[in-house]
Amino acid sequence: MHKLRELCNAHTSLSEPDIAQLESIAVNLPIIAELVKADVFIDCITRDRNAAIVVAEAKPPGHPSMYKHSVVGELALRENEPAALRTLEIGMPTRDLKAITQENMTVKQNVVAIKNKQEKTIAVLIMEEDVTERVIQNKQMEVLAETAEQLSETLLTFMEDERTITNYVNDAIVIFDRYGRATYSNPVAYELYKKLGYKDHIIGMHFNNLVLDGTIFKNNILEQDYHMKDVDIGDLSLQVKYAVMKHKKILSGMIMLIKDITDVKEKEKELILKSVAIREIHHRVKNNLQTIASLLRLQSRRIDNETVKKYFQESINRILSIAITHEILAQKGVDNVDIKTIISRIKESALDYELILNKNITLNIIGDNLIIDSDKATSIALVVNELLQNCFQYAFKEKSVGSIEVWIQKGSMYSSIFIIDNGGGFDINNIRKGSLGLKIVEQIVKEKLKGEFSIDSSDRGTKIIFDFKNE
Repeated sequence: MHKLRELCNAHTSLSEPDIAQLESIAVNLPIIAELVKADVFIDCITRDRNAAIVVAEAKPPGHPSMYKHSVVGELALRENEPAALRTLEIGMPTRDLKAITQENMTVKQNVVAIKNKQEKTIAVLIMEEDVTERVIQNKQMEVLAETAEQLSETLLTFMEDERTITNYVNDAIVIFDRYGRATYSNPVAYELYKKLGYKDHIIGMHFNNLVLDGTIFKNNILEQDYHMKDVDIGDLSLQVKYAVMKHKKILSGMIMLIKDITDVKEKEKELILKSVAIREIHHRVKNNLQTIASLLRLQSRRIDNETVKKYFQESINRILSIAITHEILAQKGVDNVDIKTIISRIKESALDYELILNKNITLNIIGDNLIIDSDKATSIALVVNELLQNCFQYAFKEKSVGSIEVWIQKGSMYSSIFIIDNGGGFDINNIRKGSLGLKIVEQIVKEKLKGEFSIDSSDRGTKIIFDFKNE
């Protein structure tokens, strides 16, 4: 605690009683870390209004911390941790706001104010959770895990203090004795039940009047196990967790913790609806493009001129290359896709074209996986389709056997696609003058993909490279 006092004296304007209050809370900070299974901190405002200082911390025992080193004594800047500075300034809690840690990790912060007896905010309690993609999809902060026995012994020691440490937890906590009577509730629990229409104070009520998910108190006590359920009550979505309590290894009651996950559930519904809408849009676009291709194919059958038929087929292939992109996006229900998947589907279409030409040409796709958005995917699909069709049509005029390699190279700012064949090559100057296909390619690469396009050709084959901006 000497460190906390030194930091407060050096960097803040807090009074002696305020510092003493923070010291008493800091002693019990590991309890909060155990409750929420997350890294927790106490930050105080410094004399610089855009910076707070970390004066205490606790890592979740038995669970991985997101920090390699201690950050006590380090600054929390407004530009990195807006939630902490906001709550310090206005005294209101801040939930699920992104922040950048002192170790340059992206986290979500839940922040509540710590106030003195004059109701002045003297510090904030910060609870952090990881927001990597895996955690966003799969992880919900675990509360009251297998160490409930040790935790409950410590909690019982502090229940008598009305400024108990559980007042600073964002979740509702209700503690029952061994007979099922509520002996303690934190302010969040009181407000939650008030929102549910309860008129009486919940202290003294029996578990059967407070349970929200049909759980039977006796069964919970007998099982003596930690478990969790989700339940919908009115417009609220709640996650209810239970753990039995033991005091000196003797059964003393049960803890019920309730997390309001309404916002999380609403966001999940929005994501599902968005996914369905995206899938339907791409499906309709794909169907419309295939219909246009079918109409062009029917029209081409009425034409006797082989040159005109060839132009019809080129247009059909371009349309179908775009349709392939939308078909894949419709299947996935997202608005981005791996470019390798798109090119693989174009490869199938190109090989069908190769059979028509009675050629034996192998086509290999190698290199990096690269996720891109639908607009960029459509443009790249058009370019790759055009270049592959050119390879089949012109590179192997004098050969019946050959190979084409499509190589994807991911870069930091720009990525590149190489299309290399071992055909007979061509005169670049002559082909550029009359090739609509290459004009389309160059225009798409420069205007849509913001990249560059180059060709190198000799009698040993042709190498075409185009790049595109990653963002």
